[in-house]
Amino acid sequence: MARAMYFESNRSSAEGMLAVGTVVMNRVNDREYPRTVCGVVGQKNQFAPGVLHKPMKEGRSKALAESVAEQVLHGARHPGVQNAKHFHTAGLRFPYNNMFYVLEAGGNEFYEKRRAGSF
Repeated sequence: MARAMYFESNRSSAEGMLAVGTVVMNRVNDREYPRTVCGVVGQKNQFAPGVLHKPMKEGRSKALAESVAEQVLHGARHPGVQNAKHFHTAGLRFPYNNMFYVLEAGGNEFYEKRRAGSF
């Protein structure tokens, strides 16, 4: 969990890391994704390259990621993320016809899939 937060949001705040951690847990709790944090984070092309094996540099970002990860693993969630399971770097644009914007936090934009029949 800490590695996902660190590599996806390491120049961010606790809020941004909490948002990334919430997406990871939303996926863990969805039957369409692996049932473990490592399984979710290790899925090909879903998180930053090297997230499971690149070293994390010591410092504020690593300590913050470890602290926020512990909170997420004990139930903390970002309230604004809601049920979002997707995010990308803020400022990039993708033609998501099947998703809607939820929130920007920590330099990332978060999205939730539309329900069938909604616009």
